[in-house]
Amino acid sequence: MLLVIIKTKFNKRVAMAAENQSAVIEFILLGFSDNPNILSWLFQLFSFVYVTTLAINILLIVAVITNKHLHNPMYLFLTNLSFLDICYTSIIVPKMLLNIILSAKTISYTGCVLQIYFYLFMGVSECILLAFMAYDRYVAICNPLRYNVIMNVVSCNGMIGVSWMTGGSIASFDIYFVCNLKFCGHVTINHFFCESPSLLQLSCGDKFVDNIITLVGGSMLLLIPLCLILFSYIQIFLVIMKLPSGRYKAFSTCISHLIVVIIFYGTSVFMYMRPRNSDTGVTDKIVSVFYTSVTPMLNPLIYSLRNKDVHKALGQLARRTIVLR
Repeated sequence: MLLVIIKTKFNKRVAMAAENQSAVIEFILLGFSDNPNILSWLFQLFSFVYVTTLAINILLIVAVITNKHLHNPMYLFLTNLSFLDICYTSIIVPKMLLNIILSAKTISYTGCVLQIYFYLFMGVSECILLAFMAYDRYVAICNPLRYNVIMNVVSCNGMIGVSWMTGGSIASFDIYFVCNLKFCGHVTINHFFCESPSLLQLSCGDKFVDNIITLVGGSMLLLIPLCLILFSYIQIFLVIMKLPSGRYKAFSTCISHLIVVIIFYGTSVFMYMRPRNSDTGVTDKIVSVFYTSVTPMLNPLIYSLRNKDVHKALGQLARRTIVLR
């Protein structure tokens, strides 16, 4: 019976797609505030965060590529994470900054759909990649003698490929349903960027199918990788506790990784796996800031820039730059 209801509502949604796309030309993004003083402060803050995110992630990518000693699975994952973070934050923050400085609040229907697609593409890919990175650390610490056999070039590239393909597939699937939402003239989004839950809340008509898809999709894409990450780090902690020395350093590193993971996954779970019945615009904006701006900046700082090998690679890169000048 449930499947019949879902199928019926799904067919109705498809029939309304062409009409809906022609009815909505653009959306209005309310953003954070209309107060010029607050907007000026927010522009400076997010500009600093964005530039810092770009600088440290690009720096890490260049350092790894130019240093042969860093050509190993861990840094291969980290360079992909940095690239994802650059794309992830660049999909959202520049448009937000442009709207602030131009005092504009509009985004075209096509621009909104593209923003959702690429945001989900990069976000889902990062969720899967973080799980694989936790598995990489699990193998390195809990099964070090077989690390080179398990985490070889083929398997690492396969994991990265799975991350990207999963992100692209899920984003395409979600966009199909977003394009079939009907807004009945409602075009004001109480957010600073286009996000599926905000559009779902804005849409009119029965949201039964969309709520089911959001809940099931959120459970699979967030809770399953998160459980795998937590399991990996629990096993790592158990091994660390048995170490005769170096326990504190290893423990602090793992805790740092977990903090970033919890911020990213925790805010994402809150956003995508809770009822959307009430107006929680302010809460959504604050929570979204963490996984769109904060974690892309923290990832390279926590995962890489505290590493002595990365420090050495950055020093060598700086010396090469000075010589070239």
